Amino acid sequence: MEYRIEHDTMGEVKVPSDKYYGAQTERSRQNFQIGVNRENMPIEIINAFAILKKAAAVANNKLLPERMTNEKLNLISRVCDEITAGGLSENFPLVVWQTGSGTQSNMNVNEVIANRANELAGKKILHPNDDVNMSQSSNDTFPTAMHIAAVLEIENNLLPEIKNLIATFKKLELENPNIIKTGRTHLQDAAPLKFSQEISGWRNSLERGLEMILNATNFLRDLALGGTAVGTGLNAPKNFDVESAKAVSEITGTRFKTADNKFHALTSKSEFVFAHGAVKALACDMMKIANDVRWLASGPRCGIGEIIIPANEPGSSIMPGKVNPTQCEQVTMTATQIISNDTAVTIAASQGNFELNVFMPVSAYNFLQSVRLLANSIKSFNNNCAVGIKPDKNRMAENLNKSLMLVTCLNPVIGYENAAKVAKLAHSKNISLEAACCDELKFLSHDKFQEVVDPAKMV
Repeated sequence: MEYRIEHDTMGEVKVPSDKYYGAQTERSRQNFQIGVNRENMPIEIINAFAILKKAAAVANNKLLPERMTNEKLNLISRVCDEITAGGLSENFPLVVWQTGSGTQSNMNVNEVIANRANELAGKKILHPNDDVNMSQSSNDTFPTAMHIAAVLEIENNLLPEIKNLIATFKKLELENPNIIKTGRTHLQDAAPLKFSQEISGWRNSLERGLEMILNATNFLRDLALGGTAVGTGLNAPKNFDVESAKAVSEITGTRFKTADNKFHALTSKSEFVFAHGAVKALACDMMKIANDVRWLASGPRCGIGEIIIPANEPGSSIMPGKVNPTQCEQVTMTATQIISNDTAVTIAASQGNFELNVFMPVSAYNFLQSVRLLANSIKSFNNNCAVGIKPDKNRMAENLNKSLMLVTCLNPVIGYENAAKVAKLAHSKNISLEAACCDELKFLSHDKFQEVVDPAKMV
């Protein structure tokens, strides 16, 4: 490999000649060789950095045109667009497990932008600190990148998949309006309900989860940019925070604003905890829905078997013909990972000391993994399972007719204690509720029993 010599304030460093990054990136690359397959800083963070660097240049050009000239702005903007298009991805080799402020990733982006821009210009016009990092600090850019990346990933990837699964459940509800089935509480038979009502519970869990995520995302729209080193805005011109947030909004096409209090924005990660909590809440509901589906599809002959789900793969290497609810299983495993990630995000947020939180990379890594996993999991579950759910009407009717909890509608007629006697006798003698009530206990005539015990009236 060929090298060139770069320098920083600590001296000279050999850097691969085919890369645009500089001395500080190479020092970090050598000093933090941590993680399986080098667990790199999420590309979502790199793209968010490119967005905020472009926005900062726009603001500096407006407020400090003598320093951020039109030529410099155009070069920075051009390279930032290259980064977000994925054209320079091999130039961001740093791992998550680095300094807790993310300083080295900030400098990685600064160096790449400066060196690539200088190549485009055919002259050395940009300095990574003096120009690309103008009016900024790693301490305000990394939390800004975290918020931008989180909002964009939620809006662009997670929300559409939630809406698609909601639409699938709405369709399933409309297709099955009048099927009555037995309900279940505590994994035991319970009062009946419509299959469409059961589905509506799943659908509304997703709708409420969507609402909570949208609400939580609003807090992530506050940007720390402009706080610089400790929140005072040192070395940033007046209104840089407002102008840079405005530029971020224009570049991304979604709303951002400057944080009201930069001291909070640099040291607190409460917004991240709150938003991840909303993501976790939906993951919990997805685990519940997936468990419901695999229970209801269990069997096919010796389980509940009230719904049929797509058979996607052979389920066993030894038992021929076995098919497993694999999409439900991936959902529950994904939810487990997201719930675990919440612990990391929570602990990281609790470790702000004085004017800075230095657990930001791990917080961003876990948050973005959770959003990515949940979006992909919901998409896979929807496309490979939910769209193919079908009710087994005969099995639902069979289980409904066997259910002892139809006895519940006898309460107003013969009283709770007598109704309990009917249910217990029917169960112990393995006879129908009607036989127990009318023939054995003689609480009601058969005509009266059939008038009262009507599942259609119970839903």
